[in-house]
This record gives sequence, structure tokens and C-alpha cells, in this order.
Amino acid sequence: MTARAREVAGQATCRALDQATTAYLVDHDAAPRTVEDLRPYVRGDISGYRIDGGLPTGPGCPD
Repeated sequence: MTARAREVAGQATCRALDQATTAYLVDHDAAPRTVEDLRPYVRGDISGYRIDGGLPTGPGCPD
């Protein structure tokens, strides 16, 4: 059970990616093109996400 909790805690959330997108916009005056653009702004695993139209999509993100 502890291992699973650590695994989940290590994954980024859609909200974290939304906040990272906002920070990226402020820093670059442009939307991110790939999820890798957000890597410096997020801790955790972001491999399950992608950027679509400048916004993150993936687990927990609204459709």
C-alpha cells in the first residue's frame, strides 16, 4: 500500500500542469507547445500528459 501511495504522490496532477502552463505563459508570453516545455515548472511524472491547443490534457483534466 505504501508503494502505491508513493507512486500516486509522485505523479503530477492536471491542476499542477494548469499552474505550470500559467507560469510558462508569464515567462514566455506564449503557450507551451509540448509537455516538455512545462518540465521546469512541475515536480513529478508528467509523462501521462500532453499539450493540446496550449492546454494540458491527460489524467484528471476536463475534456
